[in-house]
Amino acid sequence: MNQTSDAYTIAQLGHAVLREVASEVDNIHSDECQQLIKTMMLAVEEAGGVGIAAPQIHHSLRIFIICSKPNARYPDAPLMRPTAIINPEILHCSNEKTKGWEGCLSVPSLRGLVPRHDQITVRYYDQQGELQQKELTGFIARIFQHELDHLNGLTFIDQVETTRDLISEVEWYRQFAAAQS
Repeated sequence: MNQTSDAYTIAQLGHAVLREVASEVDNIHSDECQQLIKTMMLAVEEAGGVGIAAPQIHHSLRIFIICSKPNARYPDAPLMRPTAIINPEILHCSNEKTKGWEGCLSVPSLRGLVPRHDQITVRYYDQQGELQQKELTGFIARIFQHELDHLNGLTFIDQVETTRDLISEVEWYRQFAAAQS
């Protein structure tokens, strides 16, 4: 997995930017914001992720990208075109939660079994500055919650119920990814 490029480096666990509460984006149409979104889309594609938050590339702003597609890290991921999510909020969460394995480009050596709400109602601005409200379920809802955590200074390891729900990525591939093929 590529952790660096000419345009960005991915912040790793322990870097202060990952523990900050990110700032709201004031001007979605600015050249700086639009360039950051392009850089984030490139970063998540190059790294083989399904999402990335601005703090992960050292920008403490409330932006993330969801770009779900099957890949080596998430072979069962549904297909969703890359989408910029700006100044997001969760309006409603289902009571039901499901545990699922998560990884993170900023924590490349670990996976965690994380409980997340099965269904969420969200509101955010898209890359064109249009307000969106959507119902998300399943894996896409999981990605949204994971990336929103980054904007609030959290990582998936803060969300596991016990450290026994953490596993090395190497061991995760051995136990779970191989069983799925």
